[in-house]
Amino acid sequence: MRGSAGPLTLTLSPLRGARGHEPLSPSPRLRGEGWGEGPRVLAAFAVGLVAACATAGGAAGGGGDTGNQVGVPVPAIRVEALSGKKIDVASYRGRVLLLDVWASWCGPCKQELPMLDAMARRLKSQGIDVLAVSVDQDRANVDKFLQSHGKWSLTIAHDPAGAIAERLQPDKMPTSYVIDRAGIVRYVNAGFVPDDAATIERRLLEVAGK
Repeated sequence: MRGSAGPLTLTLSPLRGARGHEPLSPSPRLRGEGWGEGPRVLAAFAVGLVAACATAGGAAGGGGDTGNQVGVPVPAIRVEALSGKKIDVASYRGRVLLLDVWASWCGPCKQELPMLDAMARRLKSQGIDVLAVSVDQDRANVDKFLQSHGKWSLTIAHDPAGAIAERLQPDKMPTSYVIDRAGIVRYVNAGFVPDDAATIERRLLEVAGK
């Protein structure tokens, strides 16, 4: 896709099933030089994540320590808070961060976000923050979901351009990343079922030295 109007090339990569059980249907792993292809690329990526969301969080549960991100620095990511403020993930250096990628159309995400919000309230005083980034293209869908919960304690951002998805390449929705004070990814939870919340919180506390 180097600077041409040629067809979008998709490479199908098999997804590992939750906790090593049933494999998921493959989702497109986009190739090329970013999001220069505009809506076609975003639409293709969304199709892959919808498929992953439909199978993640099933009876087998979510997963942990997946992907190639564990043990490496989190890539440079800038997103926009719902207030309009720009957020640089690097600004969280010195605190432990749970970075969550979610969408309003994802069933497991709707279960996960309120639980992460309660976690954010409990852990903030221990040097732990939660940043939840929606990849919805339509901001109205984000607002509609958030209004159903009331006041939120975690920080919510919106990334309709898909920058965070491009850099982190989550195979399931939602996916959350435990990042240490130095900006290193220490744990990845792909997919979500309610039992995963306790594991995520335990991992955050371990990384925080609590």
